[in-house]
Amino acid sequence: MKLLEERIRKDGRLREKGTILKVDSFLNHQMDLVLFNEMGKEFFRLFGDEGVTKLLTVEASGIGIACVAGQYFNVPVVFAKKSKTKNIDGSVYTAPVESFTHGGVYEVMVAKEFLRPEDRVLLIDDFLANGAALEGLISIVDQAGATLVGAGICIEKAFQPGGDRLRAQGVRIESLARIKSMGEDGIEFC
Repeated sequence: MKLLEERIRKDGRLREKGTILKVDSFLNHQMDLVLFNEMGKEFFRLFGDEGVTKLLTVEASGIGIACVAGQYFNVPVVFAKKSKTKNIDGSVYTAPVESFTHGGVYEVMVAKEFLRPEDRVLLIDDFLANGAALEGLISIVDQAGATLVGAGICIEKAFQPGGDRLRAQGVRIESLARIKSMGEDGIEFC
């Protein structure tokens, strides 16, 4: 998606010797809703014929784009929580997720009442790098007995192994911007 690539070139910032791409000015801290609207349309164009009944993401960075995309699909958005709160009643599906950005492992959870075997689930997330967050969400979809239709990703670091590994396992992944490399010379898209 050229619009997203242009925005990354314009406002994305490389940190930690080119290993981290900061897009917090428009994607995952401050959100550009005009851009989100275009990304939501694109996810619907890519997956609109899949009979999606739920969108699933992980708190917090995926929630904004999932909500905007949810308007196009006209389906509920469910997000996996990173900690159990008092307002989660009953049983939950859980999966461990290792976070490169946060430097640790946490358990994500979804209340069982929100994912059913009859659901057709599209995963939505802001980044795909090593694939740990998607693997956790896929595990939750599997535990629910639901059908995974694919994953819509805003930005994929294609030079990291997550996307290739999950595609090899048969997961349909559609990334709006795929980064081939990033470093001192800037960002190169696939």
